Amino acid sequence: MNKTLTFVKRNYETFLYITAIVFMILAIFKPNIQLKQRVHNYLLVADVSQSMNAEDERLNNKAVSRLAYTRYLMRNIVQTSPCGTYFSVGIFASDNVALLINPLEVCKNLDVITDSIDHLEWRMAWKGNSRLSFGVRAAANVFDSLNVPAQMLFFTDGDEAPRVNVTIQQDLSGIQMGKNLTFVGIGGVTKVGVPRFSSNNKRVGYWPITDNNNAGAVGVTYADPSQDEPDPPVANAEYDRFLSQLESEYLIKLSADIKATYIKGKDTSKFYEFLEKQKPASSFVTDYNIRWLYLILSIVILLAAYIPSFVSLRHAKVRANQL
Repeated sequence: MNKTLTFVKRNYETFLYITAIVFMILAIFKPNIQLKQRVHNYLLVADVSQSMNAEDERLNNKAVSRLAYTRYLMRNIVQTSPCGTYFSVGIFASDNVALLINPLEVCKNLDVITDSIDHLEWRMAWKGNSRLSFGVRAAANVFDSLNVPAQMLFFTDGDEAPRVNVTIQQDLSGIQMGKNLTFVGIGGVTKVGVPRFSSNNKRVGYWPITDNNNAGAVGVTYADPSQDEPDPPVANAEYDRFLSQLESEYLIKLSADIKATYIKGKDTSKFYEFLEKQKPASSFVTDYNIRWLYLILSIVILLAAYIPSFVSLRHAKVRANQL
């Protein structure tokens, strides 16, 4: 027993140094452990109808399109989310929602997620009409296909074409995902003209109010490139432009119908705080980073190796003062 104690006393510093090195190695090569925890799982859906090309949002004091502003907000949400948050990305056009990427963990897949967002544009639309009430039902189907609960953030200006009426209005009473859906309103309150682009994405003017009047700037005409080239019809004067604005009242009503939430999309702390306060949608087994714990233990152990030296030095000073 005495030999063991003597061995420990003589080699305790070596043991502490080795232990500290082990924790440092773990901090470098094994910083994560698997834990089941409640995490945010967001499905970001972007309206890519042509009314989202209207330039009534601002970034850095410059007018930008609603779709560009949507991309900006989406990127900020992704880039400021903590590790362990999951994101999937989809688009809305016509009466349907398409999923572009399945849920991915943000820290491991940041480049993939942000790249998908950066490439969102109006030419992804497979058809021109924009029927948001039909899209909600399609969104519910996509939501179910994820197989895990998610919080859907639906970025849209709410500008439907053709306009909603009794004959085409959807019965949404059966939609069950309302508590997991937030409409994010994009656009200004003042009506503005909607730019028109050719099929090769060249801006050629503004959508005319007389061209496919029922569908307007989100109409079916652009779905056929042969009608857009070489010179698609455009408004000849300002009064002839098809005008669009954020239809916030319609989005609020639609939210109430399915017990969803509506918020105006703004690059403000209040907007991001609202999203952060949403309850985590699901539980995942995720990597939990404990590198900080390993490093703290390493430092504590290294300091502990010097404690006997400090104690001996203090005792020596006390004895010296007593002499």
